[in-house]
Amino acid sequence: MGIMAPPVSIPLVGETGGSKSSPSGDLRVRRAGRRRQMLALIAGCYLIDAVILLIYAQAGTVPVTIAPSYAAIGILTVALWTALSESGFNDRFRDHYLVVPQSLVSMMVTVAFCYIAPEVSILFLCTLYIVVAFASLRATPRQSAICWTFLALGLAALFLLTDKPLGMPHDSGLERLATLLVFLLTIAGCMFLGIFSSALRETLYQRGLKLTEAYRRIEELAELDELTGALNRRSIMHVLDEEMARSRQAGKPCSVVLIDLDWFKRINDSHGHPTGDDVLRTFAITMFANIRGSDRFGRYGGEEFLLVLPGAPAEPAARLAERLRRIVAELEWSAFSTGLQVTFSAGVATARGDETADSLLARADRALYDSKAQGRNRVTSA
Repeated sequence: MGIMAPPVSIPLVGETGGSKSSPSGDLRVRRAGRRRQMLALIAGCYLIDAVILLIYAQAGTVPVTIAPSYAAIGILTVALWTALSESGFNDRFRDHYLVVPQSLVSMMVTVAFCYIAPEVSILFLCTLYIVVAFASLRATPRQSAICWTFLALGLAALFLLTDKPLGMPHDSGLERLATLLVFLLTIAGCMFLGIFSSALRETLYQRGLKLTEAYRRIEELAELDELTGALNRRSIMHVLDEEMARSRQAGKPCSVVLIDLDWFKRINDSHGHPTGDDVLRTFAITMFANIRGSDRFGRYGGEEFLLVLPGAPAEPAARLAERLRRIVAELEWSAFSTGLQVTFSAGVATARGDETADSLLARADRALYDSKAQGRNRVTSA
C-alpha cells in the first residue's frame, strides 16, 4: 500500500540511532543511504495506490482527479523528507528516521483522502493499518501513544463528525478487481512485516550471541596476564583462596610453588627486553605443557610466578617442581639469543590446617629465598 511510509522508521543492521551526539561521517553516509532507499520505496507505494485509484476512476467510483492528486501529495511529502534527510537535518535527532513526524503526516494524508473520496475508503483504511504496523517496529511507547492518539482523533472526526458513506466498492468487475488488489497488497504488507520482524529478531539474537562471547572474552582477558597468558596476580590469588577453602572442606592437601626466574634482570640487560618477553612467554608455555589440568598457574609479579597444586601433598609437589626446573633448564634457550640460559628457583609449601593464603605464601617465599641463597636453580620445600 502506498502509505507504507514507516519502513523508513525500521532500525537497520549496523545502526545504533540511540545517541544524541553527532554521528561520524561514515555513519551519516550509511544512514542517509538507508533513508534514501526507504523513501524511494515509499514513493513507489504511493504510485501503486494511485494506480489502484485510477482503476476505481475507470470504473466510475471516484473522480479521475483523485489518483493524480493523491500521487502528487505523496510524492511531495517524500520530496520534503528527502530534502531534510539530504541536508543532514535528521541526524540532529536521536531518532534519525523521524518516526512520529513521518507517521503523523502519513496518517493526516490518509484520513484526509478518506474524507475526500469516502467511496474508496477501504483503500485508505487498510493503508492506515500498514502505517501503524510499520511505525510500531521503531516507535517507543511514548511515540506509539502520540501516533495512536493522533490517529484516534482523526478517525473519530471522520466517523462521528461527518456523515460520509465509507465504502468498499464491489459492484462492477473493475471495482472488485481494485478492491481485491487493496486486500492483496495489505496482506503482502503484513507478510513483509512478519518476515522483517523475524529477520530482525534473528539479527538481534545473533548479535546477542556475539555480545555474550565478547563479554566472555573481556572477562577472560581481565583474568589473564597479557604477555604470558597465565592468570594475573588478582586471579591467581583468588584461585588460591578458593582452593585452600576447598582443601579445608574436603580434608585434602593443597600445595603451592613460588617460582622466580634466575637473574632475569641480567637477561633483559644483556639480551634485550624483546628477548626477555620471549623468555617469559616460552617459560609460561612450558609450564602449561607440563602441569595437570587441575593445576593453576599465574604470574605473581614481574618474573615471579605462582603454581597452585590442588590435592597435591608436600612430596609430590616438590617432585613436580623439581621436574619442571629440569625441563626449563634443559630447553634450548640459545635459539632466542646466543649464550642465553634460563633457570628458576622455587619454594614449595603445603597448607596446614586453617592456615591463611598469606601465611602459606610467606612460607613459600622463605623457601624461595633459601633456594636463591643456596645458589639458585634449585627447589626448596618449606
